[in-house]
Parts: sequence; C-alpha cells; structure tokens
Amino acid sequence: MLRVIAGAHKGRRLKTPTWDGLRPTSDRLRETLFNVVSPRIKGARVLDGYAGTGALGIEAISRGATSVTFIDEDRRAQALVDENLARCGIENGYAIIRASVARGIETLQAAGQVFDLVLLDPPYDLDPARALSGVEAIMAPDALLVLEHGRRQPVPAEAGRLRLGRDLKSGDSALAFYTCPP
Repeated sequence: MLRVIAGAHKGRRLKTPTWDGLRPTSDRLRETLFNVVSPRIKGARVLDGYAGTGALGIEAISRGATSVTFIDEDRRAQALVDENLARCGIENGYAIIRASVARGIETLQAAGQVFDLVLLDPPYDLDPARALSGVEAIMAPDALLVLEHGRRQPVPAEAGRLRLGRDLKSGDSALAFYTCPP
C-alpha cells in the first residue's frame, strides 16, 4: 500500500490498483520528486497526468498546492483517485478529467487553464516525446514539468518549447525535469 509522505495528510494510506497495467510511483521515488520540487508546491496549480492512483497529486495537495487536476482515461483509475481523495478527507481543490492526457490538455487549454507544476507518469512503454507533446500550452511562465520514465529509456533534450534541465535516476526509474522558457 502507498502512503502520503508529508504535509497535512502525512501517513494516510492510499489504495493501490487491483488490476495489471498500472504502476504506482513508489514512496521512495515520490519522496525524491517532492524533495526537488518542494519550493514550488505551496500555492501551486498542479496537473497530475496519467494519474493512476492519484498519489502524486494527493502528495501535492498534502504539501500545500492550491489545486490539482487529475487526468486519466481509465474509469478504474478515476474511481481509484476518487477513493484515495476520500481516504485522505480531501473534498476541495481538485478536478478529475477522464480522458487521454492529450485530450485533457486540449480541454484545459480551451478553458484557459495553466499550471505551475505538471507531473506526468505515463506507462514506461510510451515514447517520452509523445507524453510531452503539447503540454507547454498549459504551463504558466516559470512552470516546471516532471516526467517519470524508465531508467534505460532516453528522454528528449527538447520537446516543443520544453527544455530538459535534469534527469535524476533512482532504481529502475528516472525523473526528467523540464522548463518552458518564454
């Protein structure tokens, strides 16, 4: 079982999937991610793409994010995110979009929404360049995007206006940190 690592909901247990094909971000990797992005969390508008369990977005809420939008196209994942939010007693400050991340981004862009922090955890077999496609359209100035990927899977140095700043490896996974210069 996953748990919330820090903040207002620290220690709350999150339910994991009962089906194959969903790989939740481990507590250790989430801790590494949030140690790096911690100065950006308080008051941030966060997007949790490929939400799965919702653990990344819930961790952001727990640490002081103003709002989190979860995107996942699987109905089971959407229900799991809902259940995990309820387990933590989180009732406000979030939205769940059931769509592919690409379609969700289009919807958010059409609504004029922008995010300070974008967290993407796509399936490791998805091409990272495809996962990054179009995301800069919903990033606020000075926003940060973090892409979780397989350690052995190379990530592009550039994707549209996104620029890779750091690729941090941890076990079989890695976190690629992108910025979007104006």
